Amino acid sequence: MRRLLGIAVLALFTIITMTDTAKAADPENTLYLELKSGRVVIEMRPDIAPKHVARIKELVREKFYDGLTFHRVIDGFMAQTGDPRGNGTGGSGQNIPAEFSDLEHFYRGTVGMARSQNPNSGDSQFFIMFDKAPFLDGQYTIWGEVIDGMEHVDDIKRGDEARNGTVSDPDKIVSMRVAADVKESI
Repeated sequence: MRRLLGIAVLALFTIITMTDTAKAADPENTLYLELKSGRVVIEMRPDIAPKHVARIKELVREKFYDGLTFHRVIDGFMAQTGDPRGNGTGGSGQNIPAEFSDLEHFYRGTVGMARSQNPNSGDSQFFIMFDKAPFLDGQYTIWGEVIDGMEHVDDIKRGDEARNGTVSDPDKIVSMRVAADVKESI
């Protein structure tokens, strides 16, 4: 009898835990980044970078990122995208003030905002980390993290090391959407 009661309690706990986990996902702060090899799911972090998350969502809803290239991809470091010119010099035309955090760190799957030497020059370009990079901590804004599909990020074509990661015939973003806006059939 005790064994049966123990199994029932464990089953109930599992159901409650799974339900809470499902509720914890926030579709309004989740992005679906579609690449040629599959979907990458990014959890945005409005708790540490509210202005960046708000601007990224605006751009995503305008379909700004659709078709943009991964113009700079450095093996073992990161893949950068978000430049409509495709060469690292363009943006949306609206800078975002830096939202650096000493509490978060750059590791595999971290999504950060690209910028020039001016800390407040983040715009539309962002990068996804292939590996940890503690030298970026506190120097660049972290606004998200890959929670699923990192294998598709790993499939992005790498650039030429001699050209600082510049990619010839680069891979593109197929589409990028806020999960709350996506109607998926089950």
